[in-house]
Amino acid sequence: MATSGTTSFNLDLTELVEEAFERAGSEMRSGYDLKTARRSLNLMFTEWANRGINMWTIESGEIPLVAGTGQYDFPADTVDLIEHVLRTGSGNAATQSDLSCSRISVSTYASIPNKLVTGRPIQVYIDRVAPIPNINVWPVPDGTQTYTLVYWRLRRIQDAGGGVNTMDVPFRFLNCMVAGLAFMLSMKVPNGMERLGVLKAQYDEAWDLAATEDRDKSSIRFVPRYMSIT
Repeated sequence: MATSGTTSFNLDLTELVEEAFERAGSEMRSGYDLKTARRSLNLMFTEWANRGINMWTIESGEIPLVAGTGQYDFPADTVDLIEHVLRTGSGNAATQSDLSCSRISVSTYASIPNKLVTGRPIQVYIDRVAPIPNINVWPVPDGTQTYTLVYWRLRRIQDAGGGVNTMDVPFRFLNCMVAGLAFMLSMKVPNGMERLGVLKAQYDEAWDLAATEDRDKSSIRFVPRYMSIT
């Protein structure tokens, strides 16, 4: 028996909304229905940012540090920083080295008595202020060598966009996305409250399945720490 030979199935916004309305026991009939569904979808994407690390939204970047400058902006769509290192001697195989640089809280950063002291940065404070989050490094970079902050960040999921757009979401989250939107639409459509409990349960199950598959599958290695007693 012949198969399709394709693996490109996806849903554009209009198809996604139609499926969600049908699950909620209704149908999309007007431009306003599409508008209100798109708004709910974008709100759902903000909720997903609060559920933890969405692996497909991890992006790497670099910030060249400038001598005498302690604060630097991240891209505006940054949700949070998940990893970072301080790179010295960038681009030279003989000298390049990635050094650890600890992240500190606002209270720890505030307690530093002299925030203008210069040297090799060893600590960073992430200020997740809107609309542009930034990073403060301490000590402030000196001019003895080149420093580059290499980071891995979580970015926002892109907005739903127009009716022919596909979503900025991997295929394994398609069912979860439809289930979540159907649950949110059930709070808007006539008689939708009757399905609210079932749709919420379907959404939670679909999220658990997709999020479990989306996890980091790298192995964890524990190294014992030995202490000598004299």
